[in-house]
Amino acid sequence: MPRRPRHVRLTEPLVRSDGVLRPASWDEALDRAAAGFRGVAPEAFGMFSCSKATNEMNFVAQKFSRVVMGSNNVDSCNRT
Repeated sequence: MPRRPRHVRLTEPLVRSDGVLRPASWDEALDRAAAGFRGVAPEAFGMFSCSKATNEMNFVAQKFSRVVMGSNNVDSCNRT
């Protein structure tokens, strides 16, 4: 398989099978991502958000970390 130039944007998701990236459907790629998140223990997950993001984006980030991932490990550079 020829290598793609670095400046080309991907137009479809890629998943790794047997060590090789291959095109996949969005459903398959999202299912694999969700399975990967389910395999992470809550104490092993942490979220760091940016002070340049909007309040709404930081709220969504901490909500994702606490509700979806079950982790209270949330921090940002806002406090510095």
